Amino acid sequence: MECLRLLILSLALASLSPATSLSHNDPKFPSTQARKLIRGLNLFPKHSINIVDRDVTNRSSIPSSKIVEKPFKFPNFVDADSVTIEDLGHHAGYYQIEHSHDAQMFYFYFESRNSVKDPVVIWLTGGPGCSSELALFYENGPFKIGDNLTLVWNEYGWDQASNLIYVDQPTGTGFSYSSDVRDIRYDEKGVSDDLYDFLQAFFKEHPELVDNDFYITGESYAGHYIPAVASRVHKGNKNKEGIHINLKGFAIGNGLTDPAIQYKAYTDYALDMGIITESQSKHINLIVPVCEAAIKLCGTDGTVSCVAAYLVCNSIFISITSIASGKINYYDIRKECIGSLCYDFSDMETLLNKKSVRKALGVGDVEFVSCSTSVYLAMLMDWMRNLETGIPALLEDGIKLLVYAGEYDLICNWLGNSRWVHAMEWSGTKEFGATPEIPFDVSGSEAGLLKSYGPLSFLKVHDAGHMVPMDQPKAALEMLKRWTEDSLSKTPMEPKSLVSSI
Repeated sequence: MECLRLLILSLALASLSPATSLSHNDPKFPSTQARKLIRGLNLFPKHSINIVDRDVTNRSSIPSSKIVEKPFKFPNFVDADSVTIEDLGHHAGYYQIEHSHDAQMFYFYFESRNSVKDPVVIWLTGGPGCSSELALFYENGPFKIGDNLTLVWNEYGWDQASNLIYVDQPTGTGFSYSSDVRDIRYDEKGVSDDLYDFLQAFFKEHPELVDNDFYITGESYAGHYIPAVASRVHKGNKNKEGIHINLKGFAIGNGLTDPAIQYKAYTDYALDMGIITESQSKHINLIVPVCEAAIKLCGTDGTVSCVAAYLVCNSIFISITSIASGKINYYDIRKECIGSLCYDFSDMETLLNKKSVRKALGVGDVEFVSCSTSVYLAMLMDWMRNLETGIPALLEDGIKLLVYAGEYDLICNWLGNSRWVHAMEWSGTKEFGATPEIPFDVSGSEAGLLKSYGPLSFLKVHDAGHMVPMDQPKAALEMLKRWTEDSLSKTPMEPKSLVSSI
């Protein structure tokens, strides 16, 4: 019966698509999609995954669940002479994942530039399989990469308002590595268990942060990671599994969370934005029922049917981008890709593979894998799962959720995100739906449209694509501040008004 269903799905897809076969060069093939993602960012990782060759026969002599962390200073930081390592409060480390064969998770930790009492915020980049250093250097980290690979302060870095952590995960991404392929993760249970164990070790290493508010953030495929990790932390707290983590909320930026709803929204968004015509939309929409059926089958079976769902549903997205002649930057439709190049993040790859930088970070001979095609492929059976299902229980317990999306992103567009947020069933569904949108003002200008009720907020960000903190850094920092201070829907008091009120 299962084989018959898969055959029907495949035949339906073939009848609706220009190509009737699937080769390694076919745009629908997962490895082709992974390579396109990486090349589009002008990244050329030397390895498809960080699996290293080393002898771990004496692993029993190595302390497990141990963090090895060191303070550091980037050798090319332009203000290096004016600050000490202690003043910077920048740390890099490895965590030997407790429930693994030999997995080592790399992370950055930046102390808040404002106060040690600021919230602890962890950032997860998606891909799946892309390093969180993409966000560190191009979105919301303390630095920006300047001329000649120098680093300069980012005035809108999220370390202005939080103690900020970036993690390279799943295993094999960035500087995280293993010597054992059995440590590759294939689903959110593996991902969330690893991150929960890391957080336990991190707070044990930093007891001064245990009582701080804790928030989970990220973007893109982290729309899967974030709800899973939030649920895992909440479960650990309830079961008193270890250190109580003071989880207050989680934020998903331009994420993939509920595929059935979000893939259905592709044609509507593309039509609204003038990317496709009405007739093209109707033709592509013929794939939607097949996609929905495939996702439903994936949800109950969760094995090979999930890969079939990936192939079927991504035909919707590929059909839209093909109509746009392949030139459209699907992370920001205002821009065109030049050839295969949509963004140029190559400086990050060059910087982090410099021997002097690797020495400062304490990573030894481990090379930086900016985005891993192997991790991408390993997560194929996870791709079409609905991660919205665990969110209502978190909301009911008062844990905040902020979903935000740049209005010009196609791949994880605001419309699909808005639809799954509104469709989510929890005690505040009706009230949230009836709540009017209000302007999200930053420095006297409307930076977005906000809807909030209770612990749930949705923010459509103006003049931004897939990477909101890169496109609108000031608004993104203000968003973080207000959200963590429970004042997201309030306009900050202007300095003049503040003085007069005193």
